[in-house]
Amino acid sequence: MKAKTADKIATSVIIAVAAFIVLILAGLLGYILFRGVGHISFHFLTSAPETIRKGGGIGPQLFNSVFLLVLTMIITIPIGLGAGIYMSEYAPANRITSAIRLVVEVLSSVPSIIVGLFGLLVLVNLFGFGFSLFSGALALTVFNLPLMVRITEQGLKGVPREQKEASLALGLSKWKTITSVMLPIGLPVILTGTILAAGRVFGEAAALLFTAGMSSPRLDFTDWNPFSPFSPLNPFRPAETLAVHIWKINSEGLAPDAAQIAAGASAVLVITVLLFNFAARWLGRYMYRKFTAIK
Repeated sequence: MKAKTADKIATSVIIAVAAFIVLILAGLLGYILFRGVGHISFHFLTSAPETIRKGGGIGPQLFNSVFLLVLTMIITIPIGLGAGIYMSEYAPANRITSAIRLVVEVLSSVPSIIVGLFGLLVLVNLFGFGFSLFSGALALTVFNLPLMVRITEQGLKGVPREQKEASLALGLSKWKTITSVMLPIGLPVILTGTILAAGRVFGEAAALLFTAGMSSPRLDFTDWNPFSPFSPLNPFRPAETLAVHIWKINSEGLAPDAAQIAAGASAVLVITVLLFNFAARWLGRYMYRKFTAIK
């Protein structure tokens, strides 16, 4: 077989496989949106769910998902960014560093249900945090950290060596070089890792069943005292997220319109993740242009 013929065949196969994957993804998203968009309304997005009556909404669950995302990112981003910087720029090439990398790789492959059981035993029971948003955020941090560490390390290692050396040659300290030269260049890669970590927060259910709980108290959105048990800003209250609510409605929902509620909640979940991804990518490009003065 001639080289050009083999190249054309290989290219066609790759394009066909890519098109098949895109088609499956588009079909899955289209099916979820087609079934659920018609059930979305302002009342659906803001009202509380009903147990046995029809017409319930997903307001508390949607708020819990957003609040849990914020809490998790507040914990994950500083730790993951710092650990990635250390592994990339400061960690010596020895057995301890290799062991740390191995632990990070192993931790990234732990099933979420195991992380949830760990959270139940350690966070909920041993430390006494109970079923709460804080316990859920810590559990999600456990398997989001490996992704953040790896992505940060790869983003910094992708910076051209010449730019790093030029910064050091101009008299800038190593830390100043990292914060002013390397981080802005590696920002798109790092932000991609942050997006993936955030998407996992929105879609995760197994770990949250054992940490954040499967119920949520009646929230009083006029009470902004974070220490009140009915305040939406209380991080130590039980909180059923949107993904957990979808699972619960599908498995044990008693409302007559349980299927419609699950379809609508699934569509909201998909739309929210898509909007968050698009907004984060736009923010990443804006920050990259701002830090690097590239228009």
